[in-house]
Amino acid sequence: MTRREFGRFCAMGATLPVGGTIVGGVCSTTLAATSYSADGTPRTVKFRNGTIVPALGQGSAGLAEEKRPAAIEEEALRTGLSLGMTVVDTAEIYGNGRSEELIGRAIAGQRDRVFLVSKVHPDHAVGDGVARACDASLARLNTKYLDLYLLHWRNRDTNLAGVVKDFASLRAAGKIRAWGVSNFKVKDMEDVFRVPYGDRCATNQVLYNIGERAIERDLLPWCKRHGMPVMAYTPLGGSGLLRDPTLTQIGAAHGCSASAVALAWTIRSGNVIAIPRSGSSAHVKENAVALSLKLTPQEFQILDRAHPLARR
Repeated sequence: MTRREFGRFCAMGATLPVGGTIVGGVCSTTLAATSYSADGTPRTVKFRNGTIVPALGQGSAGLAEEKRPAAIEEEALRTGLSLGMTVVDTAEIYGNGRSEELIGRAIAGQRDRVFLVSKVHPDHAVGDGVARACDASLARLNTKYLDLYLLHWRNRDTNLAGVVKDFASLRAAGKIRAWGVSNFKVKDMEDVFRVPYGDRCATNQVLYNIGERAIERDLLPWCKRHGMPVMAYTPLGGSGLLRDPTLTQIGAAHGCSASAVALAWTIRSGNVIAIPRSGSSAHVKENAVALSLKLTPQEFQILDRAHPLARR
């Protein structure tokens, strides 16, 4: 579709297909320019158990904290789902559980198309704490199961063998479908793999973006060798990153935002799932473009030069 044809398309008040779905009322040059990758297929990531999910999802840290009306944040999440961002991440500590409650309302009636992720605080990883925390999260999310349940981080008292056993029990009970970890370094991952059935860990959720590339030295290659995708939180970095002139210029060349370029960079390998947080539908629509934005090899080289992996 040419730009002129798209203009006529918009003038008629039509709907635009994005990532295999019809999004009513969406009509922007950004989406028109980048709705599909070269083969017409949005980017996906495959877990070792065969589950395939979009490479771009939605985070929720900072939501449900009265920064915006809850209805606006719920609508932002639903907008993301309609655009194919069906991985939704939360944690019991986000907003003291209010994030989970907000997500539960946002996904009501469409739970079966959501890949739902939550996390247990390490202080609850003792006794029957993991089971109780999971039940509380399920109640707040108004769901019978989680697609993925993560240990939020490891502290010095964490009994990894016990946590893995607890996760296995939850899976056997049908309350979770897979489990993983968050904020683990290579040594931590090796420790997990040493305990019985620890090699069933599905993912490691860590900080990663074009301005924070440290995991490329060791953790990212380690996970790739073990066939394990990584989940990237804070993939847009701080507000300063989105004002970066290189990201902005490349975005302008594609008719999209700097955030779409930053996210496309983050998910470029096919082994990373990015989960940006957004509380507004407008920002979600900008982010969703990354699912099908095709950057050139030259543009990747420019981005690497502008944001190199820092020396140790």
